Amino acid sequence: MALALARVRALCFDVDGTISDTDDHLVSQLAGLIDAVPGVSGRRAERLARQTVMALETPVHGTYARLDQLGLDVPLTRLRDRLRAIKRREADPAHTRNPEAIDEVPHEMVAGVQEMIETLASHYPMSTISTGGAPRVERFLEHYGVRKHFAAVVGAQTTRRMKPHPEPLFFAAQAMGVRPEECLMVGDTTIDIRTGVAAGAQTVGVLCGFGTERELQQAGAGLILLTTSDLLRVLQPADDPLGKSAQPQAAS
Repeated sequence: MALALARVRALCFDVDGTISDTDDHLVSQLAGLIDAVPGVSGRRAERLARQTVMALETPVHGTYARLDQLGLDVPLTRLRDRLRAIKRREADPAHTRNPEAIDEVPHEMVAGVQEMIETLASHYPMSTISTGGAPRVERFLEHYGVRKHFAAVVGAQTTRRMKPHPEPLFFAAQAMGVRPEECLMVGDTTIDIRTGVAAGAQTVGVLCGFGTERELQQAGAGLILLTTSDLLRVLQPADDPLGKSAQPQAAS
């Protein structure tokens, strides 16, 4: 399946594993624990950690999808966020004085993504679509100085339904002033690809997060890249020399 680049007028990005190294952070922590097991170390520990996190990630998204069908996703997400806030306040009384001072920025931005965002911002309106809380994503983007480039930061409570339902992408498209089919959804999991497909958007899968090439292909990704920053060379803004420098290194 190929992309119709001439149709792309706006970009939608997943966050964790796509523009934020959150996924690798979790894998690294778990790999450190697995590495302590006799006979399991190095690459094998990392591989087992990634497989474990992916196995946990899939049921989580599946559960959200089922809750969405029952109309329970938003209430339970709000309850989860409230419980997390209470836990943080108990751990750090300073949060009682400043309830918004939660979820500090512990993660790196995926290599090359900050520069990609700053370059593409003058050519495309952009939004993020996440199943996490929008305030956390807002702080992450502010931390790296790129929040101003995003027309919408869509989180768990922004819309009635969450990914893989297309409603979050519909919301982002409206905020960017384009039709859903004019959007390009970029993400690292099948949930992201399914969201784009359901909305009628084109999709790009990236291998810098959790999803495998086979999974992303089966979900309907129009293109698969090794990392998110390769998107810059795919889109090739006509008046931007960086966009002409090389062809993207797509996954084989």
